Amino acid sequence: MSKLNTAPVAGAAQPSTSAGDPGRARLLWLGHQDYLRCLEQMRAFTAGRSRRTQDEIWLLEHNAVFTLGMGADSRHVLDPDQIPVIPTERGGQATYHGPGQVVAYVLVDLVRRGLLVRELVRVLEEACIACLSAYGIHAERRDRAPGVYVRTGLQAGSKIAALGLKVRRGCSYHGIALNVAMDLEPYQRIHPCGVPKLAVTDMRNCLGAGPAIEEAGRSLGERIADRLDQAQRGKAEALPGTLR
Repeated sequence: MSKLNTAPVAGAAQPSTSAGDPGRARLLWLGHQDYLRCLEQMRAFTAGRSRRTQDEIWLLEHNAVFTLGMGADSRHVLDPDQIPVIPTERGGQATYHGPGQVVAYVLVDLVRRGLLVRELVRVLEEACIACLSAYGIHAERRDRAPGVYVRTGLQAGSKIAALGLKVRRGCSYHGIALNVAMDLEPYQRIHPCGVPKLAVTDMRNCLGAGPAIEEAGRSLGERIADRLDQAQRGKAEALPGTLR
């Protein structure tokens, strides 16, 4: 795998590419990041980008925080105790972020890549499924229930990754969160993704021991970048008059 760049969120650069060719998304491993600070930087990046700005995938961990999607029912947060609850503009209901979970924020120009939002959702789900498969975890996506779910074994049926996106001016931000090796107790304080008693798990519970968080993040990020390029090529090849 290619080496990820390391930089704080506030220093995330915006290299240029050609307006018609986005090139490969730039991967950034950012380590621990404050949720609100990161959210502000995603908004700023999206507001300031042009059609020549290179797409980026930010890979990171957050401290413990509950978030609510746009239009989410706050009653899905049952007992936050000392964990902050932050409303956001992403899609989806209530979820939890915390140490031991890798978050991949996808800052992608969908217009330039010719992708629909539902196609980006599939890219994220399939990339996560491929990442889990590389560790021996069999997972699947579900229609009308975005995210990734364990398919076999003692954890079958449990949700292992959640996603939510926001699109502004044809560009996405927010992304997908994969549970690697975390304290799952806070999920008992919410209805995860708005579903009461939804079982939630992580890679450690599936494997007996979870991989290092940065290793899992790099693996997920590479697969997202690969599938973004594959999805774009697939759309281009489907256009009338395109040489194959």
